[in-house]
Amino acid sequence: MDTNLIAYCGAYCGTCAWRERIGCKGCKANAGEMFWGACDKAACCIFKGLDHCGMCEKLPCQKLRDLYEDPEHGDGGTRLANLRNWKEGRMVYAVLDNRSQASAREG
Repeated sequence: MDTNLIAYCGAYCGTCAWRERIGCKGCKANAGEMFWGACDKAACCIFKGLDHCGMCEKLPCQKLRDLYEDPEHGDGGTRLANLRNWKEGRMVYAVLDNRSQASAREG
């Protein structure tokens, strides 16, 4: 697992179908300025000096709750599980399975 590809929000950019499809360098390499626009979760972590949202005392904040419940990007708690693992030093991840990733795989 490449820790440089850990996204602030709990996704793992190393398995992101969009990253592969469009050549995205990942959340951290892009400093939160993603191909779809600015990411408020990344901006928050960068402002607070955190490696990812799992390090925040407010986990899960409303921004993350809104993301988890989003019809397109929601993940049923996968990101939250990833964040908790990373906070505890377990460098494992679950791949996101949502409409956005499915759309990228379909091409």
